[in-house]
Amino acid sequence: MDTKQRILDEALTLFSEKGYANVYVGEIADRVGIKAPSLYKHYKNKRAIFDAIIDEMNARFAEQAKAMAVNGSDAAADSAIYQQMSEDHLLGIGRQFFLYFLHDDYNRRFRKMLTIEQFADPELAGIYTKLYVDDPMLKTDNVEIMTLHFYAPIYYLLTICDRDPAREPWALETLDAHIKQFNRLYGRKKK
Repeated sequence: MDTKQRILDEALTLFSEKGYANVYVGEIADRVGIKAPSLYKHYKNKRAIFDAIIDEMNARFAEQAKAMAVNGSDAAADSAIYQQMSEDHLLGIGRQFFLYFLHDDYNRRFRKMLTIEQFADPELAGIYTKLYVDDPMLKTDNVEIMTLHFYAPIYYLLTICDRDPAREPWALETLDAHIKQFNRLYGRKKK
């Protein structure tokens, strides 16, 4: 891992432990094993580091979505894809995404950082809302309720597993039951 990537990695770890506002550039440099002036050769300021972390997170998510043959950033396009899937395929996709969000260390630290910071920084609260509420919105006649029905239980299961990893098998069973019920509730045909 090169210095620029180590800066991002250590910054994300610190942000996820202490919150963005409580981390100073000197701390990041210390964790990387460089002096603060050397850090500025790679990033202009702490905000540039944060922006690079978001870019990295988006790139990782896009790569994961592409590997799963979905768009990942366009809910309308994904909705059309999901409508054509069998329930078993949808269950597989749901599990893959859940496990990705739960086990990808970069994603886990990012989610923890935004969870901590959403209460302290309105801008970061906006980023949190965009990534975990607005972007995944499903396009339908009753979008808000349908989105709540689908995503709220998934977020709930992630937070349970974050606190108690031993509950993952139960969470996966519950996720499957949730996706099946969602299919019945919103009239998807079994294929």
